[in-house]
Amino acid sequence: MIGRAKAFLKRRWPRLRLRLILFAVLFFAAAMPGISAIFLRVYENTLVRQTEAELVAQGAALAAMAAVSWPGAPPPDPNPDRAKPGYYAPEPTTLDMRTAAVLPERPAPRFRGQAANPAALHVAKALDPVIERTVRTTLASVLILDEKGVVARGYGLGGDLSALAEVKTALAGRPRTVVRRSGDYRPSYAFEWLSRASGVRLHHARPIQVGDRIVGVVLLSRSPRALFRGLYEDRGKIILGVAGIFSILVLLSGLVSRGVTRPIEALSVASRDMATGQGAPPETPTTAALEIQALYGDFRAMAEAIDRRSSYLRDFAAAVSHEFKTPLAGIAGAVELLQDHGETMNPEDRRRFLDNAAADTARLSLLVTRLLDLARADMARPELNAATSLITPLRRAADAVASQTFRVDLRLPDTAPLVAVPEPTLDAVLGVLFQNSRQAGASLVTVSLRETSETIVALIGDDGPGVPGADRARLFEPFFTSRRTEGGTGLGLSIARSLLAANHGAIRFVESDIGAAFEVVLPRAR
Repeated sequence: MIGRAKAFLKRRWPRLRLRLILFAVLFFAAAMPGISAIFLRVYENTLVRQTEAELVAQGAALAAMAAVSWPGAPPPDPNPDRAKPGYYAPEPTTLDMRTAAVLPERPAPRFRGQAANPAALHVAKALDPVIERTVRTTLASVLILDEKGVVARGYGLGGDLSALAEVKTALAGRPRTVVRRSGDYRPSYAFEWLSRASGVRLHHARPIQVGDRIVGVVLLSRSPRALFRGLYEDRGKIILGVAGIFSILVLLSGLVSRGVTRPIEALSVASRDMATGQGAPPETPTTAALEIQALYGDFRAMAEAIDRRSSYLRDFAAAVSHEFKTPLAGIAGAVELLQDHGETMNPEDRRRFLDNAAADTARLSLLVTRLLDLARADMARPELNAATSLITPLRRAADAVASQTFRVDLRLPDTAPLVAVPEPTLDAVLGVLFQNSRQAGASLVTVSLRETSETIVALIGDDGPGVPGADRARLFEPFFTSRRTEGGTGLGLSIARSLLAANHGAIRFVESDIGAAFEVVLPRAR
């Protein structure tokens, strides 16, 4: 199913420019503060619950003071059993502005000509200084009702509030908090329509319990903390912050354009131009990001490598054409003579022409084989974790060419150095060098080793006639040979160089007082 979903998205994914993607990301990041304002209602709900918790705490304290001060109330237990289950009864908040019903404004008390209970009046008078000092800080409205819901302290003294839902619940012995509209609320700020808490008040009714009796009610009310009112008061700072965010967005867009999108577009144009054979690798922009600058450097290196490879292929094709042309011309001439004069030609001439055609065929076969070897060498890849001792390939190559007139002197150390080159590569390279020395007329080849921290250098020199100065610069060019008449193809050193380069090694000609000398540089095995 996941695979099908991915395939569906791939088929319908729009083609977007990098500039658009980066701008969308930056714009979304800049708009996040505005988007988060939608979720401020959650925070506002937290503020409402905090207001409810404050009313609950204040009501619990006043109800406890009233219960202790109530006439005829038994004295409090001097040693309460705090370990008794249910002794501590924390009261959770209950309001949720998303679901709470907003009741109408609290009506004025109804006067029925009855006075409040004298005990309630006595307690209200005793607590009045405490309540007065409390509301200075809490800003809450506090009423004290008797057991019938008649106001004993506060606005509407002597009036009846027993019909209120929260008062009924409190007279039944349970505290309750409700949300009611605020009658004196008038919208003053543009953002207040976003808030449900702007035009309401919280009303908390808490029973006063003496023993097992409910003797009265503490009724508190207060407006919740207004979130968006504060936001509106700070609108100047908010607008300034939004302007600053979008200014930074514009600056970042310009930075991204100069550092990423423009350089990539320029590189894309240069790629298309070079694909058609026009243009040149572009200069690296100084304002581009470091990774983009590195990409320009890699592109330039790739372009140079492709140019070198193209030149190599052109030269190689020309050389192959030249090398194949001579034997093919000889074969074609021999076939043509045999076709025209084969019947009248004497046997010796016929044999000579056939031998020439066979020799040219053998040379062509050798050229094809060596070309395949060169192609494999050019495409070779380093072998992972290769660790080969030089002693075994050196001895094997020396034994393969040794004769009465040709000898290899191996001057090797006691310990066998390990190189990160596979044995077949070493066999091929050493075989080419030893065979070249023997075919050049040398009678002795000397091999010595030199070690560095990173490489093993094998110095291979012979006592032959050496290499003429004019030929030394072309030694490693494909098809260059001074023994063409003897069957040389001029590919041996090219193959050796490619094999070594594929394994991070190298071969180079070095000056010598006698004969020819080469240095074979091999990486140490790690």
